[in-house]
Amino acid sequence: MDPTTLIGPSSPLGYPAPYWFLITFKVLGFTLHMVPMHIWYAGVLLAMLLQWRGGEVGRQLSRRLMRPMPILIALGINFGIVPLLFTQVAYYKVFYPATILMAWPWVSIIVLLTLAYYGVYIYVAGLRTEGATIARWRQAVGWVTAAFFLLIGFFFSNAFSLMTNVRAWPDLWLRKSIGGAPLGTALNTEDPTLWPRWLMMFSLALTTTAVFIIVDAEWFAPQERPNYRAAARRAALMISTIGVIGFATTGSWYVFGTWPAELRESMFRGPLRALTGLTAISPGIPWLLILWQWRKGGTRARAVATAVAQVLVLAFNAISRQIVQNAELGQFLDVTVEPVRLQWSPLILFLLLFAIGLGVVAWMLRRLKAIRTSESG
Repeated sequence: MDPTTLIGPSSPLGYPAPYWFLITFKVLGFTLHMVPMHIWYAGVLLAMLLQWRGGEVGRQLSRRLMRPMPILIALGINFGIVPLLFTQVAYYKVFYPATILMAWPWVSIIVLLTLAYYGVYIYVAGLRTEGATIARWRQAVGWVTAAFFLLIGFFFSNAFSLMTNVRAWPDLWLRKSIGGAPLGTALNTEDPTLWPRWLMMFSLALTTTAVFIIVDAEWFAPQERPNYRAAARRAALMISTIGVIGFATTGSWYVFGTWPAELRESMFRGPLRALTGLTAISPGIPWLLILWQWRKGGTRARAVATAVAQVLVLAFNAISRQIVQNAELGQFLDVTVEPVRLQWSPLILFLLLFAIGLGVVAWMLRRLKAIRTSESG
């Protein structure tokens, strides 16, 4: 079967905005989404490990990781709406067929995320009422929550890798259907790109969480004892080191073990070679800044520099991933040639709401700073 027959037809409405506009907000939204999403994706698991085997300082760090999680999850979910929206608009021809093939795992993300959100609130409520001696049943809830977040990430990796793995659709459809009707139980587990992409995202999430620990120690923990901030810098360096090694290992696996020769040659040629190189080495810059702070001491300015460097790391990854996604789809369709029928009213409304949303986020971050300061010690 020709896999292109399963690609969705063109919409008679066309794109509501130029492709460059759609892709700009898709990449920008994904970059903003990754900042808080990484912290709860890897941070909840780290917090549980530190609570379990971290000693006194480790448990203190665990509490500081978990207390802002409700706000961070809210930020991550709301920022995640933007890239998901523009993915559905610009890549509807492949997004919907892919998520129909894995409909049940895809829909289950809503249930898993809801349960994980409640799990975080249950755990944080225990931190507020029970302090360091949090009940065992709440700890069990924390472990289950961490597992839910990992499973959600796995399903997302399945969906977005399956979206470009058009060649596998006919086989998945035939194997996971009854009378031609897809069961919605397919997963993209036979795609060689799935596993390194999923693990690479988790490794990158570790580096973001390490940067958050640095920022929290210098900006939000003025009342903590000096030995805590020194311990936090040491823990951040260890976590960042694991993340950078994991990113280098899984990234090499992804690029050199799964990319077709044509894609690899394209990404290592001309201007894209610089982008690919920056994407590969950029996680080392925040790591060096964390190492510097571990050796020389931390300041607020150094923490800000580390955070800015990490945001650039995520931006390079988002841009590179977008280029690779288009290249993978290029053999089946060209998403840039869809007709454009500009719709000014929703476009203006989106920009207005996006600006208001950024203002709300700024307010939430100020509230987070006040909460973190009041809870120090």
